[in-house]
Amino acid sequence: MLSLAPEVEVLTRFGRALADPIRCRLLLSLRDAPAHPADLAEELGISRTRLSNHLACLRDCGLVVGVPVGRRTRYELADPRLGHALDDLRTAVVAVDAGRTCPDADEKGCC
Repeated sequence: MLSLAPEVEVLTRFGRALADPIRCRLLLSLRDAPAHPADLAEELGISRTRLSNHLACLRDCGLVVGVPVGRRTRYELADPRLGHALDDLRTAVVAVDAGRTCPDADEKGCC
């Protein structure tokens, strides 16, 4: 099996993480400031169990890290440059035909 170049591997992990709207919202929230899971679940309006699954995916993708703070864990982006990358992606102009969807739009999955 061929191994991916490091740059391709990073982009693949980033793409998989961004493939889910909840994970996108999580990354955008963590771009603004580190947060505890209970606060993130409340902000996103999802259960803590569901949030935990998405945080695990983002950790596995290498995009977020959990930082122990006393008996709690605070989550933050693994690298501050990810915030800049999210801003660049968020503001990029893409050529979208309103009548078409992305071929993989129905596939669910994680890293």
